[in-house]
Amino acid sequence: MAAKVMRFMGAHEIRERLGGVSRQRAYQITARADFPKPVAALGQGKVWAGEDVEAWVREHRRGQAEPRGM
Repeated sequence: MAAKVMRFMGAHEIRERLGGVSRQRAYQITARADFPKPVAALGQGKVWAGEDVEAWVREHRRGQAEPRGM
Protein backbone atom coordinates (compact mmCIF):
# COMPACT_ATOMS: atom_id res chain seq x y z
CA MET A 1 0.00 0.00 0.00
CA ALA A 2 1.41 3.39 -1.00
CA ALA A 3 1.76 6.04 1.68
CA LYS A 4 -0.31 9.18 1.26
CA VAL A 5 1.84 12.23 0.55
CA MET A 6 0.83 15.20 2.68
CA ARG A 7 1.30 18.69 1.29
CA PHE A 8 1.63 21.55 3.74
CA MET A 9 1.21 25.27 3.23
CA GLY A 10 2.56 28.16 5.24
CA ALA A 11 1.53 31.80 4.98
CA HIS A 12 3.78 32.37 1.96
CA GLU A 13 2.28 29.48 0.00
CA ILE A 14 -1.24 30.62 0.91
CA ARG A 15 -0.46 34.15 -0.27
CA GLU A 16 0.77 32.77 -3.60
CA ARG A 17 -2.22 30.42 -3.91
CA LEU A 18 -4.58 33.35 -3.42
CA GLY A 19 -2.99 35.25 -6.27
CA GLY A 20 -0.24 37.12 -4.47
CA VAL A 21 -2.31 38.83 -1.78
CA SER A 22 -0.54 40.95 0.82
CA ARG A 23 0.63 39.53 4.14
CA GLN A 24 -2.09 41.55 5.89
CA ARG A 25 -4.81 40.16 3.60
CA ALA A 26 -3.52 36.60 4.05
CA TYR A 27 -3.65 37.11 7.84
CA GLN A 28 -7.25 38.37 7.57
CA ILE A 29 -8.26 35.36 5.49
CA THR A 30 -6.52 32.75 7.66
CA ALA A 31 -8.07 34.32 10.78
CA ARG A 32 -11.60 33.81 9.45
CA ALA A 33 -13.75 31.36 11.41
CA ASP A 34 -14.47 29.39 8.23
CA PHE A 35 -10.81 29.03 7.19
CA PRO A 36 -9.22 25.66 8.04
CA LYS A 37 -7.43 25.42 11.35
CA PRO A 38 -3.65 25.07 11.14
CA VAL A 39 -2.28 21.58 11.72
CA ALA A 40 0.78 22.93 13.54
CA ALA A 41 2.32 26.13 14.84
CA LEU A 42 6.08 26.23 14.33
CA GLY A 43 8.68 28.85 15.18
CA GLN A 44 8.37 30.14 11.63
CA GLY A 45 4.58 30.32 11.77
CA LYS A 46 1.46 28.27 11.33
CA VAL A 47 1.16 25.39 8.87
CA TRP A 48 -2.01 24.21 7.15
CA ALA A 49 -2.82 20.96 5.35
CA GLY A 50 -2.70 21.80 1.64
CA GLU A 51 -5.82 19.78 0.84
CA ASP A 52 -7.79 21.75 3.47
CA VAL A 53 -6.66 25.06 1.99
CA GLU A 54 -7.44 23.89 -1.55
CA ALA A 55 -10.95 22.83 -0.50
CA TRP A 56 -11.51 26.25 1.09
CA VAL A 57 -10.29 28.03 -2.05
CA ARG A 58 -12.62 25.95 -4.25
CA GLU A 59 -15.58 26.83 -2.04
CA HIS A 60 -14.87 30.49 -1.29
CA ARG A 61 -12.77 31.78 -4.17
CA ARG A 62 -14.64 30.58 -7.23
CA GLY A 63 -12.79 31.46 -10.39
CA GLN A 64 -9.40 31.18 -8.66
CA ALA A 65 -7.24 29.08 -10.98
CA GLU A 66 -6.20 25.61 -9.90
CA PRO A 67 -2.54 25.52 -8.87
CA ARG A 68 -0.05 23.95 -11.23
CA GLY A 69 0.57 20.28 -10.66
CA MET A 70 -2.86 19.55 -9.20
